Amino acid sequence: MGRVTDTEEIRAALEAVIDPELRRSIVELDMVRAIDISPNGVVDVTVSLTTPGCPIKDHFQSSVAQAVSALEGVTHVNVYFDVLSDSQKAALQQKLGRGSLPAGALAQVSNVLCIGSGKGGVGKSTLTANLAAALTAEGKRVGILDADVWGYSIPRMYGLGATRPPVSAQRKIVPLEAHGVKVMSIGFFVEEDAAVVWRGPMLHKALTQFLQDVDWGALDFLLIDLPPGTGDVQLSLIQTVAVSGAVVVTTPSVVALADVRKAVEMFRQVNVEILGVVENMSYFACPHCNGKIDVFGHGEGERMAQNFELPFLGEIEIDPQIRIGGDTGKPVASLGENAPGAKSIYAMARQVAARLSMVNLSAPAPVVQIL
Repeated sequence: MGRVTDTEEIRAALEAVIDPELRRSIVELDMVRAIDISPNGVVDVTVSLTTPGCPIKDHFQSSVAQAVSALEGVTHVNVYFDVLSDSQKAALQQKLGRGSLPAGALAQVSNVLCIGSGKGGVGKSTLTANLAAALTAEGKRVGILDADVWGYSIPRMYGLGATRPPVSAQRKIVPLEAHGVKVMSIGFFVEEDAAVVWRGPMLHKALTQFLQDVDWGALDFLLIDLPPGTGDVQLSLIQTVAVSGAVVVTTPSVVALADVRKAVEMFRQVNVEILGVVENMSYFACPHCNGKIDVFGHGEGERMAQNFELPFLGEIEIDPQIRIGGDTGKPVASLGENAPGAKSIYAMARQVAARLSMVNLSAPAPVVQIL
């Protein structure tokens, strides 16, 4: 065995390990937290990730091991991981020239995330309600803005009915809270199940008020449940607030996919980063034979994501408990990851959080262009 490599040589070798999302060396990004060398040539390298569910963790594992193993005197490489603290993430954002959301009512909201679809009936609101509950269970501070003014359903899914939110001494609307999630909806201001017949200017005014005059407080995620389609509500929101990213929801049916393409194009035209595609109602898990039944087809969502070069965030199965949770005001994800129908939701939520963490560090501040 030759001489044992020193830490500076190892650090120099790790310059070749590039974060594929940020396109910079993990050394330059200060992601190499520790290098330990034993006399017998075993090297331990600790790499800090931006999020525990980092989707490219395996890339770092193999790339670090390969780069260090090539050095003289190295007999074995162990790669360990930890997670950047909030202050370390802030320092990394500053290094990359990333800004934050504009000051104002949303100054304490770290991420604004739109949940959209090209057509109705794909379970977008159900997915929003459960995504919020799963993120909350993972320790995040989460709010939901129910922007589907014609088909508002979040109040019912969170068991809030048509309760009217209070107003603070500072004349701010205080969002209602259920299952640890802050919720705001037009449904709180109209008679329960009443139809909302509004045109564009009224919609814009109401949504602007929900963003500017609501005391959202400190949130890690504000999820916006968009109405289906690509109309006034979507454009009003995107023009009013800096959107961190969007999740596109579809079912496996070819009809749904045709409309989802329009949503993808809309987000791209207004320069909103699409975090990925979720295939809802992907299959029915038979409780008797434990087989999977493809009620609406299967896999088309993932194929569409590949065609658009978008990440595929996961498949959500058809499970009666998901429907029952929405009907009774208790999203299944609020019951924990081991609740029936919840595992795929939690897996999807971690993918969303991981993708958003990457986007926040790598993407320039959004510039909206209405084409």
